[in-house]
Amino acid sequence: MAKYIFKRILQIIPVVLGITIIVFFLIRLIPGDPALALLGTDATPEELARTRARLGLDKSYLVQLALYLRDIFTLNFGESIVQHKPVMEIIGSSFPATLELAVAAIIVSLVVAVPLGVLSAVKQNSWADYVSMFFAQLGTSMPVFWIGLLLILAFSLKLQWLPSFGRGEPLAEAVGALFATGSAAPLLDSLRRLLLPAVSLGVMGAALISRMIRSTMLEVLDSDYVRTARAKGTREGKVVLKHAFRNALLPVVTTVGLQFGSLLGGAIVTETVFAWPGIGRVIVTAIFQRDFPLVQGGVICVAVAFATLNLLVDLLYAVINPKLRA
Repeated sequence: MAKYIFKRILQIIPVVLGITIIVFFLIRLIPGDPALALLGTDATPEELARTRARLGLDKSYLVQLALYLRDIFTLNFGESIVQHKPVMEIIGSSFPATLELAVAAIIVSLVVAVPLGVLSAVKQNSWADYVSMFFAQLGTSMPVFWIGLLLILAFSLKLQWLPSFGRGEPLAEAVGALFATGSAAPLLDSLRRLLLPAVSLGVMGAALISRMIRSTMLEVLDSDYVRTARAKGTREGKVVLKHAFRNALLPVVTTVGLQFGSLLGGAIVTETVFAWPGIGRVIVTAIFQRDFPLVQGGVICVAVAFATLNLLVDLLYAVINPKLRA
């Protein structure tokens, strides 16, 4: 098992390195000058030249890349051009918000997708199956930002039940305050602010996961050991949950893992719509401001999180199916 883990960890290194190099060059292909964005259009050529030299932008791309790779190997991602703060400090304050949103969205996806997928497979070609698959098709067809706008229109503007933007107190701190002071107000406020973006982001994931569960469950329910269990008089609920659902988990784990990873990157649109102060919104703002170090650091952070999540999925594979450890 240790050898399997070590091999998977080694595979992460070239992936992250490749993403770093690609992002380094792509961000420099975007029209615009960081020095001009920082100083404004009234800056003189001399001031622009001094600023480019201070930021290291007067060197060739290869020299800049070599210096940047040297720095990130020591976990030095530089300083934000616009905010004048260490990039790691900005990422450290914004990434937990994205992680909180992604976890909440995947919980919403699973809560909706598992019952729908199992019910759709067990009741194949029934009205329940048709309704579930209609939902899945609808969820995959609607863009995330459109779902978010509809939720804001319905629950914030019309019904005025939930706030339309912003983040409350971090959930971990709100839970801590609940145990420390006994006050549930911060936790309730955080959950109310989290609900709309989590549902908006989780709908598409629920649609994809429910379709995968239905597909794999149909294959397993048609297998010999399931028919044998039914012939022995095993209760239908036990047949579905213990014999069928457990054995259909492997491809579902793949879908859930990839979906969670995509939520970390796909949260950019949702964070923008709901003004959620996560890493996605930070990256979008930094792109408009031509803040090269912050864009590069943010993308690398998301890439490392995605690669780490894929590693955890691989390890979960090995736990579910020991044959994959070889």
